[in-house]
Amino acid sequence: MSKTHNFSAGPCILPQEVLQQASKSILNFDNNLSLIEISHRSKPFDDVMNNAKSLVKDLLDIPNGYSILFLQGGASLQFSMIPYNLMKINGSAIYLNTGTWASKAIKEAKKFGNVIVAADSSSSNFSTIPKNYKLPNEFDYFHCTSNNTIYGTQMKEFPSINGLMVCDMSSDIFSRKINIKKFDVIYAGAQKNMGPAGTTLVIVKDEILGKTKREIPSMLNYKTHIEKNSMFNTPPVFSIYVSMLTLKWLKNLGGISTIERENQNKADLLYNEIDNNSLFKGTAAKEDRSNMNVCFKLIDKSKETDFNYLCEEAKISGLKGHRSVGGYRASIYNALPLESVEVLVNIMKNIENKKI
Repeated sequence: MSKTHNFSAGPCILPQEVLQQASKSILNFDNNLSLIEISHRSKPFDDVMNNAKSLVKDLLDIPNGYSILFLQGGASLQFSMIPYNLMKINGSAIYLNTGTWASKAIKEAKKFGNVIVAADSSSSNFSTIPKNYKLPNEFDYFHCTSNNTIYGTQMKEFPSINGLMVCDMSSDIFSRKINIKKFDVIYAGAQKNMGPAGTTLVIVKDEILGKTKREIPSMLNYKTHIEKNSMFNTPPVFSIYVSMLTLKWLKNLGGISTIERENQNKADLLYNEIDNNSLFKGTAAKEDRSNMNVCFKLIDKSKETDFNYLCEEAKISGLKGHRSVGGYRASIYNALPLESVEVLVNIMKNIENKKI
């Protein structure tokens, strides 16, 4: 069977060896029991949870004083949990609006208190990352989204602020080195660079919690989940297990520094073709281009049928752009091999050279 090149924005491609091991666990994980039928409080799964947390800490070089949680509800639930846990009564928070998911986070935060939008790139259809914005002196936290899957932009630098820093890293976590000490909360849905949909990674600095004077429902309180080791309710066992396997794969590969180089090579190859091919153009500002989600358009509409046909013949999947942008979107997450990008680039070259 020929290889399918999976450029899906999410849920996305996972390493083949991870899929193989995960599939075996469905039939026999421990003593002829399936992973999805064992107790989440059993020692085998307790080991999975602890190993997953240990891998997160190791890969991201997380110091003591932070808790690592595997929760549910996706990043969307974090849009409410963040202000519930960090915004004081009658408090305020600052948000950077760089795309659809940042806009949704802002909408939820406004239900808890005053939200100040420090900068907003919606006027350019979110094709840029705002810069040189000023922040007020007093606020409960600053919230940003590191990578925007829909529009193909990515924050290359994070501001130095006098307050709590919160970041939604759903679509680029584990793809590049970050200084974890700059952040007080990081959250990320698993389904981009970590595993299948179903769990959400939250990394939170312990000392910032319990200061809002809010009555927080138990299920939405970070302290509840910290005390219960992410098992206040039944956790998404399969998603956490596959995430653990993916993180183990990443560590064996050489860790974040290795995958960052590989991701840069893939992005450079594809962006270079977009910039030098007369038939294509990128949609994001060059200085803000994402290394995870490459958004581009075919200038000559008459070539669309041929391009789409060649992509289908080459078993390229998931290339259609989001309706907000149109065109094409190649998501080149950690597990996507360079070979897949080379296949796409060769098709783009052939279209321009009329070798079709």
